[in-house]
Amino acid sequence: MALGFSPTISIRDSLSLRFFSKNPSSRSLFSTTKLRSYTYRQLSFMASAHCNDTAAPCSSPSLLVFSGGTAFNGVVEELKKVTTRVAHVLPVSDDGGSTAEIVRVLGGPAVGDIRSRCLRLSDESTSEALAVRRLLGHRLPIDPSDAKMEWYRIVEGEDPLWDGVSRPYRETIRAFLVYFQDQILRRSDESFCFSNGSIGNFFFAGARIFFQSLDAAIFLFSRVSQIPKESLVLPVISTNDRLTLGCELWDGTIIRGQNEISHPTNGRTEQVNKDYTSCSALPSRIKRVFYMSSEGSNLLHEVFPSVNPMVLEQLSKVDCIVYAMGSLFTSVCPSLVLQGIGERISSRSIPKVLLLNSTHDRETAGLSASDFVTAITDSLNRTYGASHKSLYNHPSDYINAILVPRDGQVPIDTDILASQGISHVVSVDSIRDPKAGVIFDPKSLIKALTDLICKTAAIPVKHPEALISTS
Repeated sequence: MALGFSPTISIRDSLSLRFFSKNPSSRSLFSTTKLRSYTYRQLSFMASAHCNDTAAPCSSPSLLVFSGGTAFNGVVEELKKVTTRVAHVLPVSDDGGSTAEIVRVLGGPAVGDIRSRCLRLSDESTSEALAVRRLLGHRLPIDPSDAKMEWYRIVEGEDPLWDGVSRPYRETIRAFLVYFQDQILRRSDESFCFSNGSIGNFFFAGARIFFQSLDAAIFLFSRVSQIPKESLVLPVISTNDRLTLGCELWDGTIIRGQNEISHPTNGRTEQVNKDYTSCSALPSRIKRVFYMSSEGSNLLHEVFPSVNPMVLEQLSKVDCIVYAMGSLFTSVCPSLVLQGIGERISSRSIPKVLLLNSTHDRETAGLSASDFVTAITDSLNRTYGASHKSLYNHPSDYINAILVPRDGQVPIDTDILASQGISHVVSVDSIRDPKAGVIFDPKSLIKALTDLICKTAAIPVKHPEALISTS
């Protein structure tokens, strides 16, 4: 076996699968208790194997990265060559794309960003690993009818996408896809649209609903896709509930929903385009982001979900904290506004590095480098939330170095950065991407980041200010 499940254990021994795609009124029949029992045994075995791993600790640096599910993906492969000791912290408030349809019909948190990062971290060393990655990374056609027919072929195990996937993996993955389909059919009052749907999202949603645990679903997905055990994909909020992101603009406008903030589509099913020239500009700059109630009559009511304790635990351990490039207010800041994050980051005397965007998007039009720093600082300090929950830390308590892509469009206002206590600004080679324009060269970025970590580690310091190099 190439990927890890014992060929002597078959889900078919404990699961009765009868899915009739041609008859919408039909239902999949499950021996649910037995399936849970089987899968928990399998997960427990893998968890115990992980806990009993007595290999010597890796000498490579450990990082925690705050990011969304797109921009940082481009450097994950290069980062894996240097270290796999990375905690990837992602928001679960995305309400666009196929994620929006899952949340609309089945509820729960958005899993698209988590699925995207898991796929980037997945194993590629064998033909079967590549086949699993190809299957879970597949998207259905845009046309709803074509998408539905392809989905039926996949869930029945008849599509060529299953080629190269061995029986234990086929049965495991298919079981949760069928369970996802079963959950959709049970919502007879809702019609699910499969257009541009992600098979990985469907698998993830099926596992989350089955276990009633987002963490268990991530663990299962990680093992199926053979993510290195020391690499963690962490939702910043561990929940089974739907989360809604909101933002307040400086003119007082309140916008509800991540999609509406960053790239409104007016209900159209289309590929996401975050270029701020592709949609109308915001009437005012963003003042803050926060979480809003998803239930009840007062949907503008602000709520305060608790941070995932695993995130705080990792923040206390890692050698470096990274704020990745990407959508500043809808990908990075939603993870920073939670109580406990600012407290934990400000207490650490380690490199805290901002990877500056190369271009502006709808959220950041007109912002300079110091404005990015201010936005992150205000989020971590919870400056514009409830006053009794606010912090008053200095920007350099949260950021002490900035890596900037050469030829980027975001102005580098070094004088203001210096007044914020940030004098270590490093220019990094860039490349031109046909779709995204100027972006970090992945090799150069990871080299600059690891050089920064190693240089800091060689100097025993106790105060964040001492971490800032003027070289």
